[in-house]
Amino acid sequence: MTSTRPTDTERAAELLAKHRASIDRLDAILIYTLGERFKHTQDVGHLKAQHDLPPSDPDREARQIARLESLAKEADLDPDFAKKLLAFVIAEVIQHHKKISGDH
Repeated sequence: MTSTRPTDTERAAELLAKHRASIDRLDAILIYTLGERFKHTQDVGHLKAQHDLPPSDPDREARQIARLESLAKEADLDPDFAKKLLAFVIAEVIQHHKKISGDH
């Protein structure tokens, strides 16, 4: 008679598959969330261009970095990583705003 109980390796493989499925779902959420965020920042870029406002707002960017640093700590995420990620996103947004305003 053979045992139908899964081995440690089989249980580990099942757990790994579950973790990977969750990671895949979270990656999709991140991509769709960034897509939605960039739709809004594109609208902001058009508003700024229509009203001759500068492509970047250093005061808001500083507030956002501080806010997200705090959120990162609450979420148990490395605040330095969160700041780097936000800095990258902000740089992309500014580039989009510059293109919209014609200020290359």
